[in-house]
Amino acid sequence: MGRKGILINYDYCTGCHSCEVACRVEHGYPDDQGGVFVAQVGPWQYGPDQYQYSFMPVITDQCDLCADRTEAGKDPMCVHHCQAFVLKYGDADEVEAEVSEGSKFVLYYL
Repeated sequence: MGRKGILINYDYCTGCHSCEVACRVEHGYPDDQGGVFVAQVGPWQYGPDQYQYSFMPVITDQCDLCADRTEAGKDPMCVHHCQAFVLKYGDADEVEAEVSEGSKFVLYYL
């Protein structure tokens, strides 16, 4: 079995925080802790018709990939509950193959 990872396509993250809530509920974490947090960048204008306003799910050191779930063949809770299908879990080489040119991706190897 290869290394596992979570691929994040943050071009499409809406900042709904479903991943954060699902993680906290699954593990019983308090509101200020979790395996994933959504960071907001912006908003600001940097050109006549150019704006920066995006969201980025960030995996923390507290993430254990929902070990009980993934050992049972299920996705981690953050991936399962992502409403925009921004998060994808799997073998790192396989999910990395889904990276497409022109999109903003981050691959977390765990």
